[in-house]
Amino acid sequence: MNRNLILYAPNVHNGGGFMLLNALLKSWPAEWRLIGFLDQRARSRLHLPPDSSIHWVQANLVSRAWAQVTLNGMASAEDTVLFFHGLPPAFFLKARIVVYLQNRLYFGKYAISDHNPRVALRLLYERAISRIFRQRVDAFVVQTPTMAAALRHSLEQWKQTDLPKVLILPFIDQPTVERDATVVPEWDFVYVSDGNAHKNHQRLFQAWRELKREGLTPKLALTLGERDRGLAEQVAGLRREEGLEIDNVGHLSPPEVSRLYQQARALIFPSLSESFGMPLIEASRHGLPIVAGELDYVRDVCVPVQTFDPTSARSIARAVRRFLEVPDPGVSLYSPREFLNRMRDEALERSESSV
Repeated sequence: MNRNLILYAPNVHNGGGFMLLNALLKSWPAEWRLIGFLDQRARSRLHLPPDSSIHWVQANLVSRAWAQVTLNGMASAEDTVLFFHGLPPAFFLKARIVVYLQNRLYFGKYAISDHNPRVALRLLYERAISRIFRQRVDAFVVQTPTMAAALRHSLEQWKQTDLPKVLILPFIDQPTVERDATVVPEWDFVYVSDGNAHKNHQRLFQAWRELKREGLTPKLALTLGERDRGLAEQVAGLRREEGLEIDNVGHLSPPEVSRLYQQARALIFPSLSESFGMPLIEASRHGLPIVAGELDYVRDVCVPVQTFDPTSARSIARAVRRFLEVPDPGVSLYSPREFLNRMRDEALERSESSV
């Protein structure tokens, strides 16, 4: 009997997941017939191999339920289904089930209260699916050792018996790009990211406020799309009302992102959590220096030139200063006598002001 690898990827239509999916499709072996369940929203942008059998899934619960019912009817015990959207199936399948897990927020104790209500509700649903149906999974595939360790810990915390395999299989279709030395950088820093709460834009903004108070106005470019309209409006207000040098260039295509890297001096990456951190790899391939949080997921994929505590706006600001080679004044230390003299001066000033 023929063994099929069935690709199941509804809801993969943008971001890093879409880039990886397209890379898989472009590299699909000619001798394998692609059987896939793919997101209708990505239809015009996907590189499908010839003779593909594709079931296009709409962005609604009815269509996705139909897709799982159809998959259940076609997948045999000899087949393997690769769930590329990161969630196990809600329906029982005879086939071997492999989940390619790209979203760190699907497990663990990360708070979702900072997300907008619509995103928080979706994450609650997806977390429930992950937990309720995780025992159906034969193997998880992740991209980094940090992600693997966190997933194994969660599986053990859930007291799941007969633990599935956790395979570390990172891949990327990202060539090395030589930097154009003739290009004059337009921005000091770029942050290639959407506006989800764990991307940590608010602390980044606070760091830029602190730098402005210290007389520094580094230029920062963001890539917030239509879904992040509220955050984009905040950026416009920060520029207009506080004089911060922050520009939102909007959601960009991969070639546009590549050009953006050429126009910047460094990538800054304050995200609190990532399963892979695609911009870190992209920036490395472009020879762009990286200023990022001192976190395991960062060290898994790159060597930053400066690091910071991503929970501290001051730490972010100090890392920016170090990269720009602007000395941090730090704290002036006094001798005990100097301290006492200052206290005496303060007392005299207060006495004189009360006269």
